Amino acid sequence: MTPAVLALCVLALLSACGPVPLDQAERMCIADARLAQHPRGTIAFGVGSGGQVGGQIGGQFALDISSDYLLQHDPDAVYASCVRNRAGQPPSRPFSSLPESRQ
Repeated sequence: MTPAVLALCVLALLSACGPVPLDQAERMCIADARLAQHPRGTIAFGVGSGGQVGGQIGGQFALDISSDYLLQHDPDAVYASCVRNRAGQPPSRPFSSLPESRQ
């Protein structure tokens, strides 16, 4: 591999680590802030025949919990830190003012 090709590869990798636009960072960080509020999860149960006599019973359980929730971090602070880390600037408004904070 020539030095020029190697340099281009390194620059391409480093550019992927750069800041993202503020609006994109804000959208990306909403999930982190919501998980700092409280855990999220789903439970599903079902009965189906599955082509067999007697049927089948199944279930599914998923729980998302973050260390920010366990450590009782403020969702506004989690959101602001995440946006600052991704965009290099503070969010345009606090998480608590977004409709997503009330879901």
